[in-house]
Amino acid sequence: MSENNSLERMLGVLNVFDEAHPEWTPEELQERLGYSRPTLYRYLKTLKETGLIVSVREAAYTLGPKVVEMDFLLRKADPLVVEGQPFLEDLAGRHPGTAFLSRWYRDRVLCVVSVRTSDEAVSSYPRGRPMPVGRGATSHGILAFLPRRQMIPLIDSRMDTFREIGFGADRDAVMARFRAIRRDGYVTARGEVTPGVVGTGAPVFDSSAAPVASLCLTMAERHADAIGLAKLGREVAETAARISERLSSRRLLDAAE
Repeated sequence: MSENNSLERMLGVLNVFDEAHPEWTPEELQERLGYSRPTLYRYLKTLKETGLIVSVREAAYTLGPKVVEMDFLLRKADPLVVEGQPFLEDLAGRHPGTAFLSRWYRDRVLCVVSVRTSDEAVSSYPRGRPMPVGRGATSHGILAFLPRRQMIPLIDSRMDTFREIGFGADRDAVMARFRAIRRDGYVTARGEVTPGVVGTGAPVFDSSAAPVASLCLTMAERHADAIGLAKLGREVAETAARISERLSSRRLLDAAE
């Protein structure tokens, strides 16, 4: 077995930890991953020594303190957090709600930083908890702006969700909705993730053609309706564009160095 393949298999152990299954016994891991017992225990030993996992009750394993340490460093270094934080504070300071940035990660949408100025629209998806792909302004603010080759498989695999939220009965209908979102530059979703909450989202880019994240502002319906959905949409889109400019400039500067 090559060194790269062995590393991928060891990292595969970390990939099975999620919200539904935060603890695993060696027996469960062996059944899930199909690794031999000696190989699995070698991986567990290495991961434990680095602090990426720890043993807990009844010989089970969970993620370890190294993950917490890495998260602290990530908050200090992630350009999306560093550049986006002031814009979130400004946006949430002008409107009672929660402003947050969510990164497009593999096939997931993950909140990386947020600012809240109201307890009426508390997000159920804080930093680190994957959001539902295909539902809500956060997700649509990314999906609608993806290249076609990436967009179509995501639509096809989530058609039940799109039908449920009224996006249409087939792929063509969903793509028509996404074209309308691209024309507007933002998307509004009412109660798709949390009842009584309106989300307004827009894509965030760096110097690449596809979005790397989305900016979203969630508010209680009564506040959003009082301000006006179109006005909120324009503000969110303008703020997302300003963050995109900062990210693009930073990336080009790093490349020049």
